[in-house]
Amino acid sequence: MVLSGSICLSKWEHPIEDIGNAIIPVVLVLVGILNFASCLPLQHSPTRLLEGSAIGKYPYPKENISTINYSLYHHSYDLLENVRSLALRHASIMTMQTWTSEVSGYASEIVVVTVDPGGESTFSNEKIRVLLSFGQHGRELITCEVALRLLSTLVGESDLPAVNTGSVEDALKGLIIKVVPMENLNGRKAVESGNFCERKNGRGVDINRNWSVDWGKMEKDFDPSEEFPGTAPFSEPETRIMKELAASFKPHLWINVHSGMKAMFMPYDHKKAMPNSTISLLMKQLLQKLDRLHCNNTCVTGSGGSSVGYLAHGTATDYMYESLKIPLAFTFEIYGDTEAPNDDCVRMFNPTTTSQFEVCGIWLDSFSW
Repeated sequence: MVLSGSICLSKWEHPIEDIGNAIIPVVLVLVGILNFASCLPLQHSPTRLLEGSAIGKYPYPKENISTINYSLYHHSYDLLENVRSLALRHASIMTMQTWTSEVSGYASEIVVVTVDPGGESTFSNEKIRVLLSFGQHGRELITCEVALRLLSTLVGESDLPAVNTGSVEDALKGLIIKVVPMENLNGRKAVESGNFCERKNGRGVDINRNWSVDWGKMEKDFDPSEEFPGTAPFSEPETRIMKELAASFKPHLWINVHSGMKAMFMPYDHKKAMPNSTISLLMKQLLQKLDRLHCNNTCVTGSGGSSVGYLAHGTATDYMYESLKIPLAFTFEIYGDTEAPNDDCVRMFNPTTTSQFEVCGIWLDSFSW
């Protein structure tokens, strides 16, 4: 399958602008699905509270601070069981693996789901490879719910209303998509135990500061309780797994999905500059188009370092672009409550009512292409 001129995307060495032009329609499709996925929670019975959930070493939160609404959100165990069930029901196009790693007695596991919408009948080595990661920070519950809805949509169990389904299906047949639905399981468990503001992993490292590009640099506003980068690049099993996954898969497109604001960022995070390349201009134009189509020109776009309000060193997206040379590398922020108090992290990073899930459905209006 040739997607742009005579460029075969199974080759890693090819004109970078041709990759960008070929992938742009794919990004539009995926973002449309992601936006829909973030709008409506999957219907499920209230999650059972497993032993230790919302109880344990963390005290109960202050009065008037939001807690996890388990009628909207899955417990981590149940969410991953839902993913496993999807894979079993759709084994012809979806597989699930658990990657594990251990460092100095600290162990982590990451579920990796591979979706091949076209099935094995098409030439897999000539498809566009997409790697999506969710739940890198434990407190960003909504991102993992979006991952589950995305997977459900990719296998046809969730519909995309008001969308040209045929166009979407045709675009998806040319992809192999790897989805990490919950990158930071240990950090998520800490949140479920009552530490609702926890973003780091199970031993206090921010795994989005543990990558090697400009690792360890500390700005004046550095807060170790928020972004401790670890003792060295890739000191953590989570980042080691993700590094190995990305290096072996060699995606053409990387999206790291977060919450905290409405934004779509491209490299760089560690400096107030964009890459000086042809693909950089394509990424900027793509983000502007996505902002127009899906955010009604309300999303922050541009390089992370120049747009988010602070510099971030040792991030996954900078590594994916700068070190692994992934052509299109983005960080998407899909939700944020700017009026939430600083210590109300559940509300700040996640919708807390059904109506808040539904309101972002307006983004679908321009996705019927």
